[in-house]
Amino acid sequence: HLGEPTDTIPYSFYEKLAQEEFSPAVEAAIPICTGHAYKGCQAIATVPEMFDELTYLDGRHYAFAEGRNFLSENPFEAVLGSLAARKTGLAVDDEFTPTGSSGGTEAHAGHEDKPFRVVGILEHTGTPNDGVVFMNLEGFYRCAAHTQAPSFAQKLLSTSSELDETAPDDPKSDADAPGHDAHADHGNEDHAGNEDAHDHDHGVAHEDRRISAVLVCTDWSQPELAIVLPDVINRGSVAQAVHPARIIAELFDGIVGNIQRLLLVLAVLVVVVAGIGILVSIYNSMTERRHEIAVMRALGADRFTVMAVILTESILLSLGGGVIGLLLGHGLIGVLAPTILEQTGVMVAPWEFKMVELILIPGLIFLATLVGFLPALSAYRTDVAKALIAAP
Repeated sequence: HLGEPTDTIPYSFYEKLAQEEFSPAVEAAIPICTGHAYKGCQAIATVPEMFDELTYLDGRHYAFAEGRNFLSENPFEAVLGSLAARKTGLAVDDEFTPTGSSGGTEAHAGHEDKPFRVVGILEHTGTPNDGVVFMNLEGFYRCAAHTQAPSFAQKLLSTSSELDETAPDDPKSDADAPGHDAHADHGNEDHAGNEDAHDHDHGVAHEDRRISAVLVCTDWSQPELAIVLPDVINRGSVAQAVHPARIIAELFDGIVGNIQRLLLVLAVLVVVVAGIGILVSIYNSMTERRHEIAVMRALGADRFTVMAVILTESILLSLGGGVIGLLLGHGLIGVLAPTILEQTGVMVAPWEFKMVELILIPGLIFLATLVGFLPALSAYRTDVAKALIAAP
């Protein structure tokens, strides 16, 4: 739900995907129209099957915290994502009128859009859908203010056609000019005779309908068809097939993955430097503690007990630092999680651990033993007699 498509797709192409020549390879096809917004939230037009047939994350089904899904037979119904409901302040049975993505109103030819009524609010999903207002696609086409602006490519083709085939004084030129509203105006006389000439009640004519995208779930019960479907679509000139999961994986592997590995290397370097710090600190303190070690030995402690005390001190210092670091890190995530949720729609779980974190404690024990061995060896070799004599 970021940005806008560069062009639109004929509605007939969606029908080919859902019902006609491509349907054997398609498990579900969901049409999507963009270009509208409400109070800073994307307003997406789609069909009820978006929430009835599709799943998210690891196969979870959409559920409603309040209300229900919109119905095909009720064109002016809408559903809100959890964050969109909070951001817009809308509740079930409230009404709203979407505007263009630019934020301007869309009054056209003296009409006002019929408002959409909220009939349901989705439970939180932790996906970008949480921040979206979903409208009934049929209602989108029936908006009085809705016009299908020609794409840049269509403008070029229309202009070229005019130059080649239409004389400047040809009365047809006005009707065919780029930007002419073919959906809202079928001639001045017709519009004057009937205020709703383009049938405001029935919306854009079926053959003129266009959509922004189609969300396609391939049918892997027929893998040979599912595999070739993107290539078949891309060989045509109507639409372009993309694999969001593959693109996101490449993004994470190529950019985020490298940054994560760099941060991991820096974290390891910090731990190594901290270990060296512990080594130097304990070793330098051995000179001042020789008398204490000599007293322990004089009271019956053997060399291995003294060595174990120093190693235990090193391990406790390392483990204490590691545990405090984990608590601070995940605690900070917990504090920032509501802000992250509000800004991105992604729910961050503060107490989820990655594999590299699970090896932290064993790794710290090994590092502490390693860096504490030299001071422990120094304590092991302490001469009791000399240490007692040298003490004041």
